[in-house]
Amino acid sequence: MGIVLKTPEEIEDMRVAGQLAGEVLRMIREHVRVGVTTGELDDICHAYMTEEQKVIPAPLNYRGFPKSICTSVNQVVCHGIPGDKKLKDGDIINIDVTVIKDGWHGDTSKMFLVGEPTVRARRICEDARQAMVTGIEMVKPGLRLGDIGHAIQKFSEARGYSVVREYCGHGIGKVFHEDPQVLHYGRPGIGEILVPGMVFTIEPMINVGRRETRLLGDGWTVITKDRSLSAQCEHTLAVTDDGFDVLTQLPGDEL
Repeated sequence: MGIVLKTPEEIEDMRVAGQLAGEVLRMIREHVRVGVTTGELDDICHAYMTEEQKVIPAPLNYRGFPKSICTSVNQVVCHGIPGDKKLKDGDIINIDVTVIKDGWHGDTSKMFLVGEPTVRARRICEDARQAMVTGIEMVKPGLRLGDIGHAIQKFSEARGYSVVREYCGHGIGKVFHEDPQVLHYGRPGIGEILVPGMVFTIEPMINVGRRETRLLGDGWTVITKDRSLSAQCEHTLAVTDDGFDVLTQLPGDEL
């Protein structure tokens, strides 16, 4: 479909959606605790989105996905389906939220710690966030997408992680997944040139072990093939005249 550039007015509409998605993650934080099920977290988010925010949960029924959020625990890389799984002490979980407000999508995710995870588990959660920040801080007009992927890969591998290659960031707007694809690895100086008005996600997935993944029989849940820990963080951002504007970052929150 090609890259769809957004006008300043459309970017402001996307900011509204992005802030609402960020508010869901802020709301759910206090509910992420030992003993809660991922299905209960989905129920809480669904009620908040539909009843309080009056938005549409984008994942629900998207290509058959059965729930309103994605919950990816420990070795689950992405697209975990909420269900009966109870969180236990030491777990780490990525919660991925996408809302639709007035036709525009806002997409963001964060890692949450359950109880007292190991030092390694805490570290990969923070390093996944920093890998995302590394990519975001590269963004400016004239840069190429390969420069972003290279920076993320260099940061992650220097800390001993592998970078998942099968799943990537994406353009977003009126459509959930648009062009371009935003790889989290690659060579500098290749790929699309960034221009003002581009809006896309940066959402690196990094593993403690090898980068290979496996898709489970439900057709959605992706796990590390060696069952090592995986972590991911995501923001939606716009390319501006002189840099970037993170649309899903709430006031007072770190990137």
